[in-house]
Amino acid sequence: MSSMENRWRAVAITAVAPIAWGATYVVTRHLLPADSPLWGAALRALPAGVLLWLLARRMPHGAWWWKAPLLGALNFGGFFVLVYVAAQLLPSSVAASIMALAPLALAGLAWPLLRQRPTTRWAIGSVLGIAGVVLIVGLGAEGVSTAGVVASAIALLSSSLGAILTTRWRDDTPLLATTSWQLTAGGTALIVVAALVEGAPPTVDAAGVIAYAAIAVVATALAFVCWFTGLRLLPAGTVGLIGLLNPVTGVLLGIAIGGESLGVGQVVGIVAVLAAIAVSRPRHTRVRGRSLSPASDPGDRDRPLSQ
Repeated sequence: MSSMENRWRAVAITAVAPIAWGATYVVTRHLLPADSPLWGAALRALPAGVLLWLLARRMPHGAWWWKAPLLGALNFGGFFVLVYVAAQLLPSSVAASIMALAPLALAGLAWPLLRQRPTTRWAIGSVLGIAGVVLIVGLGAEGVSTAGVVASAIALLSSSLGAILTTRWRDDTPLLATTSWQLTAGGTALIVVAALVEGAPPTVDAAGVIAYAAIAVVATALAFVCWFTGLRLLPAGTVGLIGLLNPVTGVLLGIAIGGESLGVGQVVGIVAVLAAIAVSRPRHTRVRGRSLSPASDPGDRDRPLSQ
């Protein structure tokens, strides 16, 4: 397989995650109770962690006994709780716009922690992508809560730091195993928080059970394995821009399934996000006649985010 095919394959694998996350909007809105978001997050994370553990069949070892719970809190537990708080305090358009800053957060953290330096290509992609998301979700006209903005910003930093540390701490442990440990730890913490805040788990019908299962298997287990795979194969800033497919998917499925309308601004926004991903795609590099992948080895970290 050529280097060009390898790069697009890495982009395609990574894109599975935000597309699956975007699909959860429609599934949640039509099939799951709206008043139990913490239980929804817990029932999404813990079963996914158990499923991946059954496939990996490995227990944590060494430093992973403390790394996995920390990453689970950053990537899942604390992140989902903070997103829940932000959703209660902010218009959805404002919350989505703040989370669209993920490429900047990932790149900002990747520079000191992974030694991945931002470049002009990545900067152009970030401007296009963030502007595209703002056009897609619109600008909220309602009052903006300071506490909601803080919660959303901390959630953004939490998930970004978790993603960067997941990449920094990678070793020869299989990805399925490390992902399962994170999801299990984060899901366990979420169950405790959900029970304290929301009480008993929600009662759902057969369609709800299927929806929860689909979200756990596809939008969580599969999605996060693809997401962390992308972080191993691509620069963090590029992965952040691919993540902007999340709101794009939500809007398109809302139109296809929910009967929602698509405005001119949203069309322009979707095109801008796709252009951002194309612009930021890392180029192939040759050093002394040897091909290098965008994120091949820990020793190959001192390079631009988008080459």
